[in-house]
Amino acid sequence: MKKLILLALLITSIYPAFAQRPRVKEGNIETLKGIKKINLKYDYSGMEVGKKAEKEYIAEKKEALNKKESGRGDKWEKDWYSDRNRRFEPRFEEEFNKYCEIKAGNYPTEKYTMTFRTVFTEPGFNIGITRKNAYIDGEVIIVETANPDKIIVKMEISNCPGRTFMGNDYDTGERIQEAYAMAGKGLAKYFSKNVE
Repeated sequence: MKKLILLALLITSIYPAFAQRPRVKEGNIETLKGIKKINLKYDYSGMEVGKKAEKEYIAEKKEALNKKESGRGDKWEKDWYSDRNRRFEPRFEEEFNKYCEIKAGNYPTEKYTMTFRTVFTEPGFNIGITRKNAYIDGEVIIVETANPDKIIVKMEISNCPGRTFMGNDYDTGERIQEAYAMAGKGLAKYFSKNVE
């Protein structure tokens, strides 16, 4: 029994390390060698949430929450969108810039622009007695800033898990922001190994 518990702990501790490893689908990441900064953008278009298109997910969740308490669903919808620039994007950048010599941010005059497009979000849940981690799948597209049709490299990054250390992540936004942190960290480590 002890061996099974130890094995389970080992698997869950190494899972995040491999989960968010990016894979190059097109182009050559080594083209970026020598750069110090990269312009960073985000794209949520066409994102799926759970097993639904984002618009459908939002409409259903908003309606269900408003039935429980008037206005609650409206507030949830507002938070769903505002969490992007308030929580997700800052955590992604914080972790990317922490683990990579190349700095990513609002640098529109830099030679290259990197867009992190969220393809899929699993919000997860935490109701105390049971929980499911959040995670995101993303696509990274790097282009020449002056010539956005010229793709330098396209990558995918999958299964970036989101949860807090102590598991007190009852708020959806808190869980998802940690998934963005893992995505930023995983991408930064890949850059550090293959670009710097």
